[in-house]
Amino acid sequence: MIFLRQFIVLLFGALQFAILIRVLLTWFPNLDRSNPLVQLLSSVTDPILEPARRLIPPFGGLDISPILVLFALQLLESVLLRVLS
Repeated sequence: MIFLRQFIVLLFGALQFAILIRVLLTWFPNLDRSNPLVQLLSSVTDPILEPARRLIPPFGGLDISPILVLFALQLLESVLLRVLS
């Protein structure tokens, strides 16, 4: 049971970190989007961010879907850990 809890914490932490890095990379418009690391990051985060973008589309050049996803991931992690305890 401890292993499962640690795995959940690690998985959700990695997803949150990946989303945060993805957001930070948007601040660099000259970044090469064909870079394999950028593409890997996009392939990991896009399936999570796209549904949130459909719920709340970007407005005025501001995409708040990462905030929504980070909040949802934190909430889901908390619920899962509470169920396992």
